[in-house]
Amino acid sequence: MFRGFYTAGSGMIAQQRRTEMLANNLANANTPGFKAEQSSIRSFPEMYLSSINSARIPTKDGLQLKGLSPVGELSTGVYMQETLPLFTQGQLRETELTTDVALIDGLLPVDNETGTAGAIFFRLEDANGGEQYTKNGNFTVDPSGYLTNAQGYYVLDNTGQRIALRNDDIHITQEGVIMDGENAVATLGISFAQRPDTLLKQGNGLFVTEGGENLQNARAVAGVTFSTQQGYLEGSNVDAGQAMTDMMTAYRAFEANQKMLQAYDRSMEKAVTEIGRVN
Repeated sequence: MFRGFYTAGSGMIAQQRRTEMLANNLANANTPGFKAEQSSIRSFPEMYLSSINSARIPTKDGLQLKGLSPVGELSTGVYMQETLPLFTQGQLRETELTTDVALIDGLLPVDNETGTAGAIFFRLEDANGGEQYTKNGNFTVDPSGYLTNAQGYYVLDNTGQRIALRNDDIHITQEGVIMDGENAVATLGISFAQRPDTLLKQGNGLFVTEGGENLQNARAVAGVTFSTQQGYLEGSNVDAGQAMTDMMTAYRAFEANQKMLQAYDRSMEKAVTEIGRVN
């Protein structure tokens, strides 16, 4: 009976966490560069039950022989193991701002182990001097004349240096070259992740590598193609309609586990108040 409490309770916790993940996806449906998260729900290891029987051996002392009779398998509940971002391309949205840049996927090599394509990102320098990565190209020129993102992190060029500009009157080519009039000022730094599922999400659309190492330069990886579009931003890849459907499914699953838990509770109450009553 108590196993039923644990199984239903674990199901409720898993669906609650899935609902929170889906709500976060919907809240960021209009956030530039946001990548929708997907959940992975798995079951705990199953238990194999057997009943203990005893058989009397026809001997002088009447010895008892213990034996096991198989009953079957018993599930021990489920849990949400992890959430992983979905790195598909979002739709482009025009802003007409010269410092807004959309990073458009081209050909991206597929990882042999996972069977999924890699991903490309803008390179950023955070407050600690390390590198972080984003698909959000909503940049601006700070008071010191450097190209930065919304969190004040410096946008890096192809050599890992900060990009200094005189003003925001610039032109960015499809190859990511920043032009100030007829002069090429810098080339936007683009990094490539062969296994984007191993990146750690930091919030605000930022990612870091698991070990803190820098990603490889996308322009130096064979088979990687991409382009940039000035005056545009890559939108979120959240499918709002699908997210709402998934949220209703999670809610119904939570509700079913809740009713099961209530049924177990009523059974335990009857066991305590009626079965054990002495007439």
